[in-house]
Amino acid sequence: MLAPHANLEIVAADLEDGSPWPFVGRRFGAVVATNYLHRPLMPALFDSLGPGGVLLYETFMEGNERFGKPSRPEFLLKDGELLELVRGRFSVIAYEARMISEPKMAMVQRIAARKL
Repeated sequence: MLAPHANLEIVAADLEDGSPWPFVGRRFGAVVATNYLHRPLMPALFDSLGPGGVLLYETFMEGNERFGKPSRPEFLLKDGELLELVRGRFSVIAYEARMISEPKMAMVQRIAARKL
């Protein structure tokens, strides 16, 4: 459990159960997402960034099924999908789509982007 801090708000929410997006109308300076892909959530996630906000996103992509889970297409990005999702809305700082070996073999896409 995180210790209380004046600049920290802890929000517990199930982002896939159909409940409303818990951050409607709020803007953040950064969003960090790792090892998570729920495509219906992407528009709300991107909209929660204020102008100039930074998006750091890394998750699995097609080809990962060779190495284990996730292996279902709905949990794997298509080739170049992260780039397409941010096109026209973000300035891409860095992007890669590749096989990694640490902490285990996997196919991933990573992006660092600033909201326009």
